[in-house]
Amino acid sequence: MVDAVEHLRVTYNDIHNLIRKCTPKIAAEFNPDLLVAIGGGGFFPARVMRTFLRAETEHKALQIQAIGLSLYEPVEGTSVNVIGHEVIRTQWLGPDSGKLLLGRKNLIVDEVDDTRKTLHYALSELEKDVEAELLTRPESERAALREATKFAIFVVHNKNKPKLADLPAETLYFAGANVDDVWLDYPWEAMDIEEHDRRASADKTQA
Repeated sequence: MVDAVEHLRVTYNDIHNLIRKCTPKIAAEFNPDLLVAIGGGGFFPARVMRTFLRAETEHKALQIQAIGLSLYEPVEGTSVNVIGHEVIRTQWLGPDSGKLLLGRKNLIVDEVDDTRKTLHYALSELEKDVEAELLTRPESERAALREATKFAIFVVHNKNKPKLADLPAETLYFAGANVDDVWLDYPWEAMDIEEHDRRASADKTQA
């Protein structure tokens, strides 16, 4: 008999409060200029974080850009064999993405760090865009621009489990909460949000 998968139901308020608690640390240690949200789970967290970061940094200008990556969902034109194994790019920042990122502190935002494949892909590809843009700049400027370009990562939940990819040691990493290797039920996946919230509340009462 197969054991039932343990679920952790997360509400919008849970996510909101995790981001609120983590934002002062992010503002103090990184103070990003740009948020890069990984769709679709990173969209809501990035928008909430922008509100708190602007309050922490005296309402500095702070853009949100979006990239689309798929690891677990089927993508038109790809084989079902790649689901869960290969990260597929569905949306990117555009032909001038390196120019957008260069010289800025860029915070990559997603909802969960599961296998780390998606985060590794996002960071690696964005860094490639920066290097390509650097080649268009005078050689005398490249070292300073490369030094000024930073990346960090924020996830709402980090699963305590072995990862299938690594991040550079120098990359700042922030997580709203560390959780066991459970199935996370996010509110934007719920058809009936009232029932989702009711069951999430019941789970907390029983914990």
